[in-house]
Amino acid sequence: MSEKFDIKEELHKLPARPGVYIMHDERDAIIYVGKAKILRNRVRSYFRANVGRGPAIDSMIRQIAYFEYIVTDTELEALILENNLIKEHRPKYNTLLVDDKTYPYIKVTTGEEFPRILFSRTRKKDKARYFGPFTSAGAVHDTIELLNRMYGLRDCRRVLPRDTGKERPCLNYYMKRCSGPCVKDGISPEAYREKVDLALEFLSGNYGLIIKDLTQKMEKASEDLEFEEAIRWRDLLNSVKQISQKQKMTESEGEDKDILGIASEPENADADAVIQTFFIRDGRLIGREHFYMNHVGGKTTQEILSEFIKQFYAGTPFIPRTIMLPEEIEDREVIEEWLSARKEGKVTILVPKKGQKEKLVELAGENAEAILKKDKERMRREEGRTIGAVHEIAQLLGLSVADRMESYDISDISGFANVGSMVVYEKGRPRRSDYRKFRIKTVAGPDDYACMKEVLTRRFTHGIEERKELEEGNMDVSLGSFTRFPDLILMDGGRGQVNICLSVLKELGLDIPVAGMVKDDNHRTRGLYFHNTELPIDTKSEGFKLITRIQDETHRFAIEYHRSLRSKAQIRSRLDDIPGIGPQRKKALMKQFRSIDEMAAASAEEIAAVPGIPQKQAEVIYRYFHEKNAEEGKEHEADTAE
Repeated sequence: MSEKFDIKEELHKLPARPGVYIMHDERDAIIYVGKAKILRNRVRSYFRANVGRGPAIDSMIRQIAYFEYIVTDTELEALILENNLIKEHRPKYNTLLVDDKTYPYIKVTTGEEFPRILFSRTRKKDKARYFGPFTSAGAVHDTIELLNRMYGLRDCRRVLPRDTGKERPCLNYYMKRCSGPCVKDGISPEAYREKVDLALEFLSGNYGLIIKDLTQKMEKASEDLEFEEAIRWRDLLNSVKQISQKQKMTESEGEDKDILGIASEPENADADAVIQTFFIRDGRLIGREHFYMNHVGGKTTQEILSEFIKQFYAGTPFIPRTIMLPEEIEDREVIEEWLSARKEGKVTILVPKKGQKEKLVELAGENAEAILKKDKERMRREEGRTIGAVHEIAQLLGLSVADRMESYDISDISGFANVGSMVVYEKGRPRRSDYRKFRIKTVAGPDDYACMKEVLTRRFTHGIEERKELEEGNMDVSLGSFTRFPDLILMDGGRGQVNICLSVLKELGLDIPVAGMVKDDNHRTRGLYFHNTELPIDTKSEGFKLITRIQDETHRFAIEYHRSLRSKAQIRSRLDDIPGIGPQRKKALMKQFRSIDEMAAASAEEIAAVPGIPQKQAEVIYRYFHEKNAEEGKEHEADTAE
């Protein structure tokens, strides 16, 4: 592409319309994605004489081999497309949000006749009520457990009232932790709903009513000399008081706001920035979180804040009504329009100039400064373990870049359930969302080379097909799981595995560097096999440690998948022979018993105690195992007699 691409000529062809521009290097890798209100002006600005652009941007411009652009109707469409492309390709010179987190909600299924309180990572448009998001998943789980215990709410998956009285109640009912809506002639929907309403009051922050209710129950139990019951209510009361006392920061306005502060070192080309966020929901501070932004060298505070807002709020399901910043951002209006469309309600970005709001923004900034100062040394060490280690490996192999590495391994036992694993590391960190498992389809028996050939052929053939679909516009960029090809392929083995990979790449017309991770007689990594030569590595270097981590992770991932298939095969061979055992009952049994042997040794009563297993079915399971054991015992006696 770069040989045919005349940058000066192409600059004259740029349209005076909004859109997204994509910068490529000589290896066709995307190194930068940006949006523009007017493409012609924005893209041309990169190729003008150097006017205070900074070393990071200068370095990027030197690497541009060609660019392409996508015209949009509006600047808002350009912003959305830019976000999607950055998320998919994570270009080298874009300012990137390091922490890709999703925040938990408490979901109350108010659309059900007997509602439940659930943990949820998503906020859907359904009949349920959502509270949050919260910054601590542990706190969410604790709150749900507290409310279920306090009000005797169910946490099962039974469909009520359809399943009422069909099966025995679960253990929670007998332990008096659930009011038993599944029991025939049990608690009425109206009485159960009263308990749910109290839980909703608690989640809405109205703690006074709950504290009063628990105090009365504790005192009554004590007067009735039911001291164990009194202690239970006392413990619940203490838990509620502890939660209510955590709300130290409140506002008179019961609004949903996010308050952002920032700390950065823009003069350092390799520096990160820290964004501190306070989450205020219904006027209460429910938590705070800090985030790191990569590649901020040469970027202004306004540019960093703008990139953070676009990337963070593209991934979180909840958007507050107000986002408060320490400084104005250039594209505030178009970002407000985008956020308002996502929220389906007005979203305002403002910079407070006085009063408590300004103090909160200052406080967020002070927190960000403290975190940046505290973590500076840790970040340097982490960079040595990750990006520094990647540079070492690239330098050892003579490669210009090795940011994305894919590693492959095969696992089998005497040819049983052959499986392959693909592990991905980006910039020295595992990218688990890109890990893939392969169940071998064409190879029977222990043949690692043939298995590896199938895995690699399937992976890269799929990737080539996805790239064609993307080029033709038949697939969304976010759906391409195999689209991105690695800068370096690492094989768990030496010459044989490397040659298999090279042969597959040659057949498919791909040119990707391949190295083998060679082990010594003690099964420890000793070097890399590359271009028909084994390259020794300093065992104390970060590059060597990274290779070892990648090799161990690839092996672990393959072994775990193989073990799960063996476990499923073992479960199938025994439980599927029992009449009346379907997928749900099988799952319930294996959740209760740690192994088939433990299940076989259980009594009929212990089996019947498993949720979803009726008494008659428990007796069938019990007889099956005991008759089976008797048959095996007779066969053993006959063999011994012979």
